[in-house]
Amino acid sequence: MRTKIINILIFVSMLLADCQKKELPVQPHVSGNVISATVNMDASYKYQVYYSLKSDKEVSKNLKTAWDLSFETSPQGFHIFLNSSKLMFVLNTGKTDFGSVTSSDTVGMTAHRKCDGSTGETDSTAIGDWTAAKAVYFIDKGLDEAGQNLGKLKVQFMSVSDSNYIVRFSDLDGSSSTTVSIKKDTLYNFAYLSFDAKTQVSIEPPKTSWDLLFTQYTFTFFAESPPLPYLVTGCLLNRYNTFAAKDSLAVFSKLTFTDINEFTLTNDITTIGYNWKVFKNSSYTVVSKYNFIIRDAAG
Repeated sequence: MRTKIINILIFVSMLLADCQKKELPVQPHVSGNVISATVNMDASYKYQVYYSLKSDKEVSKNLKTAWDLSFETSPQGFHIFLNSSKLMFVLNTGKTDFGSVTSSDTVGMTAHRKCDGSTGETDSTAIGDWTAAKAVYFIDKGLDEAGQNLGKLKVQFMSVSDSNYIVRFSDLDGSSSTTVSIKKDTLYNFAYLSFDAKTQVSIEPPKTSWDLLFTQYTFTFFAESPPLPYLVTGCLLNRYNTFAAKDSLAVFSKLTFTDINEFTLTNDITTIGYNWKVFKNSSYTVVSKYNFIIRDAAG
């Protein structure tokens, strides 16, 4: 699938306040024009693209290999996510002495490694609640756009405060040891770390400026035995303030503003996800019966 074209029907509701009337009728209005937008991720899916529905444009784009870990930015936040667009994995060694952990501790990593939950919930991160034990983790950096493995390293999350994280990492033999401070900024959903750059990097645009992220991400097929983590390509919601519902019954051109009440919108970032297309005869075909009703960050 070299180019993805998605038609999205956007319902914009205006919130009206009145000190006397508690309810106001929904006034009929003319539907807007259908907008077709092309999002280019490259044939290798090497780009992650942030898109704004309000402005109907790409807000920013980055190489999916430009970062490795993302850090929750709220003052109380401590959750850390893997870059699932690279099929990354982590193993908790159970040890807290950074220097004593060696490559021999990676034995059994394939059987016991973890990846983040597909829906991006904070209670299903592979790293988990690290704040008490501060264990040393092995991290498999995953795959680049050509499918080449990016290697492994060991990482220890040293501390977190309302303003920053302290992270230590090195090669498995302890060489190239680096300690980095990751600054929190609540204008963004996450702060980002690149192991290669050995520093915090700027990736996601401000959380109020975008609605959709077109990217590869790791989806675990639990129907397989054992469960199979796999790279899929699709569209994720901005977890900050974007909601959506999936419909398979209505005709796109007949959906109207008054149909909104028939749908339950959710902030599950994978509501659109990857399976609005099917792979057949060596190419992807869009499943035309699916519509997505989206409430963007502007309401």
